[in-house]
Amino acid sequence: MHRYGKSLPRKHKIHNFARDSQKHLSRWQIACIYAPMRRLALFIFLGSCCIAFLPAMTQADASSKSSSRFYYNDPTGRRVSAPIVRHYWPARIVHPLAQVDPKIDPKLRRAASIAQERAHAHSKARCWRYVKEALVAAGAVKSYPKTAYAAEAGGELVRSYGFRRLPIHDPYSAPVGAVLVYGNKSRGHVEIRTRDGFVSDYHSRNACFYPLVAVYAKFS
Repeated sequence: MHRYGKSLPRKHKIHNFARDSQKHLSRWQIACIYAPMRRLALFIFLGSCCIAFLPAMTQADASSKSSSRFYYNDPTGRRVSAPIVRHYWPARIVHPLAQVDPKIDPKLRRAASIAQERAHAHSKARCWRYVKEALVAAGAVKSYPKTAYAAEAGGELVRSYGFRRLPIHDPYSAPVGAVLVYGNKSRGHVEIRTRDGFVSDYHSRNACFYPLVAVYAKFS
Protein backbone atom coordinates (compact mmCIF):
# COMPACT_ATOMS: atom_id res chain seq x y z
CA MET A 1 0.00 0.00 0.00
CA HIS A 2 1.10 3.52 -0.76
CA ARG A 3 1.20 5.90 2.10
CA TYR A 4 -1.72 7.82 0.60
CA GLY A 5 -3.85 4.69 0.45
CA LYS A 6 -3.55 4.06 -3.32
CA SER A 7 -2.47 0.66 -4.43
CA LEU A 8 0.42 0.28 -6.83
CA PRO A 9 -1.33 -2.32 -8.97
CA ARG A 10 -4.13 0.13 -9.76
CA LYS A 11 -1.63 2.76 -10.79
CA HIS A 12 0.13 0.17 -12.91
CA LYS A 13 -3.17 -0.73 -14.62
CA ILE A 14 -3.91 2.92 -15.35
CA HIS A 15 -0.45 3.31 -16.83
CA ASN A 16 -0.96 0.24 -19.08
CA PHE A 17 -4.33 1.52 -20.28
CA ALA A 18 -2.83 4.86 -21.30
CA ARG A 19 -0.04 3.15 -23.18
CA ASP A 20 -2.47 0.84 -24.99
CA SER A 21 -4.63 3.82 -25.90
CA GLN A 22 -1.56 5.55 -27.32
CA LYS A 23 -0.73 2.46 -29.39
CA HIS A 24 -4.28 2.20 -30.78
CA LEU A 25 -4.23 5.88 -31.64
CA SER A 26 -0.97 5.49 -33.52
CA ARG A 27 -2.32 2.63 -35.60
CA TRP A 28 -5.41 4.65 -36.48
CA GLN A 29 -3.25 7.57 -37.49
CA ILE A 30 -1.07 5.31 -39.65
CA ALA A 31 -4.17 3.86 -41.30
CA CYS A 32 -5.46 7.35 -42.03
CA ILE A 33 -2.15 8.27 -43.64
CA TYR A 34 -1.62 5.13 -45.73
CA ALA A 35 -5.19 4.55 -46.89
CA PRO A 36 -5.20 7.46 -49.39
CA MET A 37 -1.74 6.42 -50.60
CA ARG A 38 -2.97 2.89 -51.31
CA ARG A 39 -6.00 4.21 -53.17
CA LEU A 40 -3.74 6.54 -55.15
CA ALA A 41 -1.42 3.64 -56.07
CA LEU A 42 -4.41 1.58 -57.18
CA PHE A 43 -5.71 4.42 -59.34
CA ILE A 44 -2.27 4.90 -60.92
CA PHE A 45 -2.04 1.18 -61.72
CA LEU A 46 -5.51 1.07 -63.26
CA GLY A 47 -4.81 4.23 -65.23
CA SER A 48 -1.59 2.78 -66.62
CA CYS A 49 -3.41 -0.36 -67.72
CA CYS A 50 -6.08 1.72 -69.47
CA ILE A 51 -3.46 3.82 -71.24
CA ALA A 52 -1.58 0.70 -72.34
CA PHE A 53 -4.63 -1.05 -73.76
CA LEU A 54 -6.38 2.01 -75.18
CA PRO A 55 -4.50 2.06 -78.56
CA ALA A 56 -5.10 -1.64 -79.13
CA MET A 57 -8.76 -1.29 -78.21
CA THR A 58 -9.12 1.73 -80.48
CA GLN A 59 -7.39 -0.05 -83.36
CA ALA A 60 -9.43 -3.20 -82.82
CA ASP A 61 -12.59 -1.14 -82.79
CA ALA A 62 -11.53 0.59 -86.01
CA SER A 63 -10.65 -2.79 -87.50
CA SER A 64 -14.02 -4.26 -86.63
CA LYS A 65 -15.79 -1.30 -88.19
CA SER A 66 -13.82 -1.43 -91.45
CA SER A 67 -15.78 -2.96 -94.30
CA SER A 68 -13.07 -2.71 -96.94
CA ARG A 69 -9.95 -4.01 -95.16
CA PHE A 70 -9.08 -7.04 -93.02
CA TYR A 71 -6.68 -6.40 -90.12
CA TYR A 72 -4.31 -9.00 -88.67
CA ASN A 73 -0.93 -9.34 -86.95
CA ASP A 74 2.00 -10.47 -89.07
CA PRO A 75 4.71 -12.87 -87.73
CA THR A 76 6.60 -9.89 -86.24
CA GLY A 77 3.53 -8.75 -84.32
CA ARG A 78 3.00 -5.69 -86.49
CA ARG A 79 -0.60 -4.71 -87.25
CA VAL A 80 -1.22 -4.86 -90.99
CA SER A 81 -4.22 -4.99 -93.27
CA ALA A 82 -5.30 -6.37 -96.62
CA PRO A 83 -8.21 -5.43 -98.88
CA ILE A 84 -11.36 -7.53 -98.61
CA VAL A 85 -12.41 -9.08 -101.91
CA ARG A 86 -16.18 -9.39 -102.08
CA HIS A 87 -16.57 -10.31 -105.73
CA TYR A 88 -15.50 -13.42 -107.59
CA TRP A 89 -15.05 -13.66 -111.32
CA PRO A 90 -15.17 -17.32 -112.40
CA ALA A 91 -13.62 -16.65 -115.80
CA ARG A 92 -10.15 -18.19 -116.00
CA ILE A 93 -7.14 -16.58 -117.62
CA VAL A 94 -6.85 -18.28 -120.99
CA HIS A 95 -3.71 -17.85 -123.05
CA PRO A 96 -4.06 -17.77 -126.82
CA LEU A 97 -3.50 -20.98 -128.73
CA ALA A 98 -0.21 -21.26 -130.55
CA GLN A 99 -0.22 -20.64 -134.27
CA VAL A 100 1.17 -23.00 -136.90
CA ASP A 101 3.88 -21.40 -139.00
CA PRO A 102 3.99 -23.19 -142.40
CA LYS A 103 7.61 -22.10 -142.88
CA ILE A 104 8.80 -24.12 -139.87
CA ASP A 105 9.87 -27.73 -140.40
CA PRO A 106 6.78 -29.91 -139.77
CA LYS A 107 9.04 -32.42 -137.99
CA LEU A 108 9.14 -29.99 -135.07
CA ARG A 109 5.38 -30.21 -134.73
CA ARG A 110 5.74 -33.97 -134.78
CA ALA A 111 8.36 -33.67 -132.02
CA ALA A 112 5.89 -31.65 -129.96
CA SER A 113 3.27 -34.40 -130.33
CA ILE A 114 5.78 -37.13 -129.37
CA ALA A 115 6.95 -35.19 -126.32
CA GLN A 116 3.37 -34.64 -125.25
CA GLU A 117 2.62 -38.36 -125.49
CA ARG A 118 5.62 -39.17 -123.27
CA ALA A 119 5.24 -36.33 -120.79
CA HIS A 120 4.46 -36.79 -117.11
CA ALA A 121 2.04 -34.84 -114.97
CA HIS A 122 4.91 -33.24 -113.07
CA SER A 123 8.52 -32.43 -113.80
CA LYS A 124 11.18 -35.12 -113.40
CA ALA A 125 14.03 -32.58 -113.76
CA ARG A 126 14.92 -34.11 -117.16
CA CYS A 127 13.50 -31.51 -119.52
CA TRP A 128 16.39 -31.38 -122.02
CA ARG A 129 16.63 -35.16 -122.16
CA TYR A 130 12.94 -35.54 -123.06
CA VAL A 131 13.16 -32.76 -125.64
CA LYS A 132 16.23 -34.34 -127.24
CA GLU A 133 14.53 -37.73 -127.44
CA ALA A 134 11.43 -36.19 -129.03
CA LEU A 135 13.52 -34.30 -131.60
CA VAL A 136 15.42 -37.47 -132.52
CA ALA A 137 12.24 -39.59 -132.68
CA ALA A 138 10.57 -37.05 -135.00
CA GLY A 139 13.63 -36.80 -137.26
CA ALA A 140 14.05 -33.08 -136.54
CA VAL A 141 17.73 -33.69 -135.71
CA LYS A 142 20.03 -36.30 -137.26
CA SER A 143 21.77 -37.34 -134.06
CA TYR A 144 21.31 -37.19 -130.33
CA PRO A 145 22.49 -33.80 -128.96
CA LYS A 146 25.53 -34.05 -126.71
CA THR A 147 25.08 -31.13 -124.32
CA ALA A 148 23.96 -32.02 -120.81
CA TYR A 149 22.53 -28.77 -119.51
CA ALA A 150 19.35 -27.03 -120.63
CA ALA A 151 21.08 -23.64 -120.79
CA GLU A 152 23.36 -25.05 -123.52
CA ALA A 153 20.54 -26.37 -125.71
CA GLY A 154 20.08 -23.30 -127.89
CA GLY A 155 23.74 -22.97 -128.80
CA GLU A 156 24.03 -26.61 -129.84
CA LEU A 157 20.82 -26.55 -131.89
CA VAL A 158 22.11 -23.54 -133.82
CA ARG A 159 25.67 -24.86 -134.33
CA SER A 160 24.96 -28.47 -135.13
CA TYR A 161 21.39 -28.82 -136.37
CA GLY A 162 20.53 -25.74 -138.40
CA PHE A 163 18.14 -24.06 -135.94
CA ARG A 164 17.67 -20.31 -135.95
CA ARG A 165 16.89 -17.89 -133.20
CA LEU A 166 13.47 -16.33 -133.70
CA PRO A 167 12.75 -12.65 -132.89
CA ILE A 168 10.22 -13.63 -130.24
CA HIS A 169 10.33 -12.47 -126.61
CA ASP A 170 6.96 -13.78 -125.40
CA PRO A 171 6.73 -17.57 -124.88
CA TYR A 172 3.03 -17.53 -125.78
CA SER A 173 3.84 -16.01 -129.17
CA ALA A 174 6.08 -18.92 -130.15
CA PRO A 175 4.71 -21.12 -132.99
CA VAL A 176 3.90 -24.80 -132.53
CA GLY A 177 7.08 -26.89 -132.52
CA ALA A 178 9.42 -24.07 -131.50
CA VAL A 179 12.04 -24.88 -128.86
CA LEU A 180 12.14 -22.45 -125.94
CA VAL A 181 15.18 -22.09 -123.69
CA TYR A 182 14.93 -20.46 -120.24
CA GLY A 183 17.21 -19.73 -117.34
CA ASN A 184 20.52 -18.20 -116.36
CA LYS A 185 23.96 -19.37 -115.21
CA SER A 186 22.60 -21.32 -112.24
CA ARG A 187 19.49 -22.96 -113.69
CA GLY A 188 17.76 -23.66 -116.98
CA HIS A 189 14.80 -25.24 -118.72
CA VAL A 190 13.92 -26.38 -122.25
CA GLU A 191 10.46 -27.04 -123.65
CA ILE A 192 8.61 -27.32 -126.95
CA ARG A 193 5.60 -25.20 -127.76
CA THR A 194 2.40 -27.16 -128.30
CA ARG A 195 -0.98 -26.00 -129.53
CA ASP A 196 -2.31 -25.32 -126.05
CA GLY A 197 0.80 -25.16 -123.87
CA PHE A 198 4.36 -26.32 -123.42
CA VAL A 199 5.95 -29.75 -123.09
CA SER A 200 9.26 -31.24 -121.97
CA ASP A 201 9.31 -34.05 -119.43
CA TYR A 202 5.90 -32.74 -118.32
CA HIS A 203 3.10 -30.82 -120.00
CA SER A 204 1.78 -27.47 -118.82
CA ARG A 205 -0.55 -24.80 -120.16
CA ASN A 206 1.71 -22.16 -118.66
CA ALA A 207 5.20 -21.18 -119.74
CA CYS A 208 8.17 -21.74 -117.45
CA PHE A 209 8.64 -18.96 -114.88
CA TYR A 210 12.40 -18.77 -115.53
CA PRO A 211 13.61 -15.85 -117.66
CA LEU A 212 13.24 -16.61 -121.37
CA VAL A 213 16.63 -16.82 -123.11
CA ALA A 214 15.50 -17.38 -126.67
CA VAL A 215 13.09 -19.18 -129.00
CA TYR A 216 14.53 -21.49 -131.66
CA ALA A 217 13.10 -23.21 -134.73
CA LYS A 218 14.23 -24.98 -137.88
CA PHE A 219 12.83 -23.96 -141.25
CA SER A 220 11.89 -26.46 -143.94
